[in-house]
Amino acid sequence: MSASDYIKDLRSKVGNSVLMLPSVAAVILNERNELLLQEKKGECWSLPAGMIEPGESPRAAIVREVAEETGLKVEPTKVLGVFGGKDFAYTYPNGHQVEYTIILMLCECKGDMGDQHILDAETVSLRYFAKDSMPDLALPYPVNVLFNELADSLIT
Repeated sequence: MSASDYIKDLRSKVGNSVLMLPSVAAVILNERNELLLQEKKGECWSLPAGMIEPGESPRAAIVREVAEETGLKVEPTKVLGVFGGKDFAYTYPNGHQVEYTIILMLCECKGDMGDQHILDAETVSLRYFAKDSMPDLALPYPVNVLFNELADSLIT
């Protein structure tokens, strides 16, 4: 069952009520230590991220989500943190409420998917940002974690 079928089935039962969603998010830094962010239609900037599909490992989910949303091939190299709770609740423009538990992973870029890759429908643009010029993000990740400045993983 795909994630969209899974969510549709749950939404048919619970409507707009809060869904707890296991998710992954990618920290991709370029050679200038700038962070790759995704601008989404009708939403704030965010990390390339998404739900772990039924039967999928977090590693496979991050590789799939980054490819879908950016066209990049990545290798996850480190868990930077695990985030959740009320600060990671979000209401989509259609009224659907979610609360994410997110595994944040540092990912190394291994190339791109080539010219044949078309970004998913939710992606408006992709851009690298320096730490001092970050836009507001949809979710409140600690900036020092996003720029891989902690020696250990952070769990909140």
